[in-house]
Amino acid sequence: MTRIDDVSFDLLFRDARTYPAFLNKPVDHALLFQIYDFMKWGPTSMNMSPLRIVFVTSPDAKAKLKPCLMPGNVDKTMAAPVTAIFAYDLEFYEKMSKLWPHSDAKALFAGKAEMIEDAAFRNATLQAAYFMIAARGLGLDCGPMSGFHRDAADAAFLAGTPYRSNFLCNLGYGDKSKLYPRAPRLDFDEVATII
Repeated sequence: MTRIDDVSFDLLFRDARTYPAFLNKPVDHALLFQIYDFMKWGPTSMNMSPLRIVFVTSPDAKAKLKPCLMPGNVDKTMAAPVTAIFAYDLEFYEKMSKLWPHSDAKALFAGKAEMIEDAAFRNATLQAAYFMIAARGLGLDCGPMSGFHRDAADAAFLAGTPYRSNFLCNLGYGDKSKLYPRAPRLDFDEVATII
């Protein structure tokens, strides 16, 4: 593979930030389709692709989301052009005949609740991270957060589905004037060992 250049690394990682505020500029829904079209190629175990997304954009949908948020996340989420509810599908294995046609993957998971939860949560989290990287690559800024009441969000947006919310992510064009000072990161030897 060809290495991407430093400008791309800056855009995706070094200069990218978690935005607490966004400019009053709408996000074209076509851009959400484009982000998905890049994100879907990221690897998951057995190609299971359990991520499910609800894009909250309308005033009515925002009003429905508001009581699900913890107080510190209300204002920024109500002002964000888009809030993605990243969820995972506890019946992802129903689509495995399409996604993993090499063997009967459905039989591997069906009826095994702990295995399903573990695989769905892990792989949907990976996909949500791919989504945020794709969003950054296409010029959007992200504000991921876990400060919400999952049961309330699930009842409001995912009722009647086998989906369970994981985390939220505000999307838009970040307001650089509202950024906090960048927090430090751990050094390699604080997190990794080569053996």
